[in-house]
Amino acid sequence: MKFKLETAEFFVPDGLPANEALARTTHMAIGAHQDDLEIMAYEGIMACFQQTELWYTGVVVTNGSGSPRDDLYKEYTDDDMRVVRFKEQKKAAVVGEYAAQALLDYPSSAIKDGANKDPVADLKQLFEAAKPQVVYAHNLADKHDTHVGVTLKVIEALRAMPEADRPERVLGCEVWRDLDWMCDEDKVAMDNSAHENLQAALLGVFDSQICGGKRYDLATMGRRKAHATYHASHGVDLTTGMNFAMDLTPLIADPAKDPAEYVQEYVQRFADDIKARLTKLA
Repeated sequence: MKFKLETAEFFVPDGLPANEALARTTHMAIGAHQDDLEIMAYEGIMACFQQTELWYTGVVVTNGSGSPRDDLYKEYTDDDMRVVRFKEQKKAAVVGEYAAQALLDYPSSAIKDGANKDPVADLKQLFEAAKPQVVYAHNLADKHDTHVGVTLKVIEALRAMPEADRPERVLGCEVWRDLDWMCDEDKVAMDNSAHENLQAALLGVFDSQICGGKRYDLATMGRRKAHATYHASHGVDLTTGMNFAMDLTPLIADPAKDPAEYVQEYVQRFADDIKARLTKLA
């Protein structure tokens, strides 16, 4: 793979050539930072784990060098953190048996710059080589600018592909804003019950973040368990872990559809639901 940045890396855990590793991909997740994929797209990892016909590829767009740090990593420079976080992401790819892991190495500023098309070109190259059936990205109501910036570039790259090569489904997942606020009929509920040991291992690999003062491992597992219980008020729990996504597929199917207006439709339905309930019960 030839990416825009010479410092970008492409890692294949089982050593296949890059083109073969990507060609077998059925599920692909694109995240802003190292560990985002393991937080938001476990459904895809689990769907492909120990399978021969289904394969998961991860893509991390930024270098992650500006993350908080403490304890063992307290004195690490941004360059030091970049190296550590790349190593951690590769470890996760081995643990999760990914088809491949791309590390595009952009600074966050490049992703938040709508005029910078280099990440779009890199993503398009990956999509064209892999032709995944399912794509996971960040949701468009996320409160982290870099996360939203990544998804806008994912949308742009997918829209540039021939219609026949586009994925069947594109999902915007939770990291920095839960999606439990969405109306139930709008949510895509993903079952995260299976292999809690694997979930813990994937999250625990990112020691620089956990030691650095952010317990993403506990918070992620806690959110999954909370969603499983609070998702339905009048029924027993059907899963022991769950996370939510918004369906972004219509934005790929109709390139004229504005992402901001599309998200506002979800927000408006949520507002209407609240108003209707209050009116009914007043």
